[in-house]
Amino acid sequence: VQLVESGGGLVQPGGSLRLSCAASGFSFSDSAISWARRAPGKGLELVATVFKDDSKNYINAVKGRFTISRDNAKNMVYLQMNSLLPTDTAVYYCRYNLIMGQGTQVTVSS
Repeated sequence: VQLVESGGGLVQPGGSLRLSCAASGFSFSDSAISWARRAPGKGLELVATVFKDDSKNYINAVKGRFTISRDNAKNMVYLQMNSLLPTDTAVYYCRYNLIMGQGTQVTVSS
């Protein structure tokens, strides 16, 4: 199993970023995939999940601002993040079961 995240960076409050996760080594279309994050000094937080039927779950803190999506033809999962807040600053990880990638840093700061 391999998960490779990309798309992080530095953005001003109110800005947007799109994270991408390239997945391989498992039956992608049959699997639920999540985005998780770890903010400085805090524990891991599951942010959003997309299930194999394309249904989605979000934590309250990101509802209406973040959108998770998947492309089964490309084995890709995306996280579109809009109206970013300083509290969204974290390392973001793509997660399948208990396996995560190396993460991508998102920093929201003016």
